[in-house]
Amino acid sequence: MNIFTNNIITMSKLLPFILIVFIAATSYGQELPADSGSFLLHKFEQHIGKETYRVYNYKDSKKYLVDFKFTDRGQPVPLKAEIKVNPVGDPLELNIKGSTSRFSAINDSIKIKGNTAFLRIDDSIYQQKITPLTFPIAGYSPATSQQLLLQYWNRHKQPSTIKTLPFGELQIKKDGTDKLLFKGKQLVFDRYTIGGLIWGNELLWTDQAGRLICILTIDAEGDKTEMMREEFEPLLKELISRAAGYGMAAFAKAAPDTENPTQTLAIKGGQWVDVTTGKTIANDVILVKNGTIVAIGKNAIIPKNAKVINAAGKTIVPGLWDMHAHFEQTEWGPAYLAAGVTTVRDCGNEIGFIDGIQKSIDSGKGIGPKILMAGIIDGKGPMALGIIQADTKQEAISAVDTYKAKGFDQIKIYSSVKPEIVKVICDEAHRLGLKVTGHIPRGMNLKAAADSGMDMVNHLQYVTALMKTNPDRTINFNDSTTLSAIKFIKDKHIVVDPTLGVYTLSARNLKDDVTKMEPAFYTLPLPLQTQFKTTGVDEATAAKYKPVLKSYAVLVKKLYDEGVPIVAGTDMGFPGFSVIHELEIYVEGGLTTAEALKTATIIPAQVMSLDKQTGSIAVGKNADLVIIDGDPLTNISNLRNVKTVIKHGKIYDPVVLHQMVGFSK
Repeated sequence: MNIFTNNIITMSKLLPFILIVFIAATSYGQELPADSGSFLLHKFEQHIGKETYRVYNYKDSKKYLVDFKFTDRGQPVPLKAEIKVNPVGDPLELNIKGSTSRFSAINDSIKIKGNTAFLRIDDSIYQQKITPLTFPIAGYSPATSQQLLLQYWNRHKQPSTIKTLPFGELQIKKDGTDKLLFKGKQLVFDRYTIGGLIWGNELLWTDQAGRLICILTIDAEGDKTEMMREEFEPLLKELISRAAGYGMAAFAKAAPDTENPTQTLAIKGGQWVDVTTGKTIANDVILVKNGTIVAIGKNAIIPKNAKVINAAGKTIVPGLWDMHAHFEQTEWGPAYLAAGVTTVRDCGNEIGFIDGIQKSIDSGKGIGPKILMAGIIDGKGPMALGIIQADTKQEAISAVDTYKAKGFDQIKIYSSVKPEIVKVICDEAHRLGLKVTGHIPRGMNLKAAADSGMDMVNHLQYVTALMKTNPDRTINFNDSTTLSAIKFIKDKHIVVDPTLGVYTLSARNLKDDVTKMEPAFYTLPLPLQTQFKTTGVDEATAAKYKPVLKSYAVLVKKLYDEGVPIVAGTDMGFPGFSVIHELEIYVEGGLTTAEALKTATIIPAQVMSLDKQTGSIAVGKNADLVIIDGDPLTNISNLRNVKTVIKHGKIYDPVVLHQMVGFSK
């Protein structure tokens, strides 16, 4: 049979089915293509999926059927939703089921009748009275829900607050307008912020008709996520670039006046920690001028015009470092500083966003720590992350050169890079004076990566992969394979960023009190509390992981004792506080408090070749200082008691910083 005949037979078989579908659609309602649409879904700018919505009209309602799905590093994340509103757009019903990230799911049903809401949230069924201006919404996804939310807010005269179901409230604000050139024409988009749906503010744009164009948000695992109306996809990069400046400008505007770093500052009394010797020293005066420590001790003369801070009974430590940050949103800036973190290494981000964030902070137009940028390069394929991908020698060289030209400090290799391309990346990075960190790509181990030129490694799992393990997956520290691996890492001068805190969070027993892991948990913004309460595993799985993670902490101690540079990195977790949590784990594994503190101060400064400028308290170094209650050399957890933060001579109140980003203190 020829193709033409085959097509006729196929169509004759399909015709009854087509008629059934047509009749069903007709009886269901009239589909309105003009009201339907699609959004392209992205993570770190990479297009990873799509959301489509279709609208059906009835006499007394409209129904939106939403199909939302993306694939994140090879794992499908599907979601379906049905949203009903009345003819003027007031909510009637929300049914949503599926995944909101690789690690989180949702199965909710909410129906509104008069002033009563009937809810089924997972396995819980209940009803509650509601007040006017209440809207059902299930977090950042799908975009269609937020489009309806914005339209609802506008129709109700832009109220200051909207209650949300199943719980919470949010605030929507008109933030301005943006003019963009698109296909030779100038478009005007209205810009909004939504606070309370995720931690911090989402940024959204609509056209002049109120159609949602773009959402810049954070997904349920804390990663940067963008949802862009399909026909305007080419504008996404420009909107991301603008977003960094908008967010930072809002914090700078909201912040109270802080002390000018050009003035003279004197810290009197208390004690300070010399991290190079691991000792505390009674403090007479630490004198700071123009953001630099100019004198320490009894001979420091305090000028009459100096700002004096009384540190009696307190301890002064160098500003902390997080060597595995992902600065996913502007809110991380104040949150980091409030916890005493004055320097971070961002281990992979969107170029335009992180470049904009860094420039805003460095120019004084934003609030946050010093950012050192590691530009991420991945290979191509279904597990790839981000848009900077390299499969050939020329692509690899070009990617490294791009990051160097943008002022990045390092290169980060990700998991899909081909083994033969790793050496190309390392050679080009070293030629340009950049060091290379990252994951160990599939198809090679840490030995092969180090031999190819990698200088550092993120995540302890790549170290343990070289070692002998016991049947329960704990490390056999007496085996020759393990001892050989430690010697290799030492001899190759590999810097290790363990990220143990994120492992313990992921393997947390969900029945355990989360405040045992994070004492400040209930000061976190409600969206973060909700996210972290559901992060973990069942009791039996947690019990299996516990001895493994304990042996990981012991390994950090053994590596440290052999002279391997250990740098404290969090890979996110509880914003700011996770740095202290990381150090607490190191102490549990055997490091002294002084040794643990070095991993978040002087050692990171040394491996980043910045130890002459920062990382310890010394004359001639930047005034990156934290004043705390208690002595961290007695109890590392005293680092949580931050009273004053000084970054390059500028004074910050941690309570004010936390309140700026939704913390309760």
